[in-house]
Amino acid sequence: MKNILIINGWHAFAIAKGEFNKSLYNISKSFFDKSSNYKVKETEINKEYNIEEEVSKFVWADVIIYHTPIWWFSVPYKFKKYLDEVLTAGYGNGLWVSDGRSHENPEINYGTGGLLKGKHYILTTSWNAPKGAFIIPNEFFNEQGADEGVLSGFHGMNRYLGLNLMESLQFHDVEKNANIDEELKRYKLFLEGSF
Repeated sequence: MKNILIINGWHAFAIAKGEFNKSLYNISKSFFDKSSNYKVKETEINKEYNIEEEVSKFVWADVIIYHTPIWWFSVPYKFKKYLDEVLTAGYGNGLWVSDGRSHENPEINYGTGGLLKGKHYILTTSWNAPKGAFIIPNEFFNEQGADEGVLSGFHGMNRYLGLNLMESLQFHDVEKNANIDEELKRYKLFLEGSF
């Protein structure tokens, strides 16, 4: 049996309704709830949470699924606050014990003090930016993919904890031109093929 933690990183702000991320979150919950092979815990950033309980969820989980929109080239500010609070509270409490370096050689092994080794994470991100902005020459992201660019810090955070990336799925142009039904179907197919 695998333990799955599902996190919806959206929260109420300005005109953002979070409907697409909520749909991904609900698809995840429904998919894993239907099987006796999985236990599920969940967190919605838009609701209240207990920091120590959230630390224990990370320790408990075999796979963490993050669903988040990207606002101004980063995760929403309350999601960032959640991560700062939970990961800081996780020091010496099951998530990480050090940055991995030693006094004898402080230049090597940085980022190896995480305690979640052997566990995985999935990241879904929704963007207003079209896919072409990342892959077409001379466009905004200069042919640099989201994972290597905007999301590199998020992936670094997870590596620091010892987590391995299972998949990063980007959903582009969600505000204006995406075929939402097809994108949600793509996510369902990913879950079916991966679990």
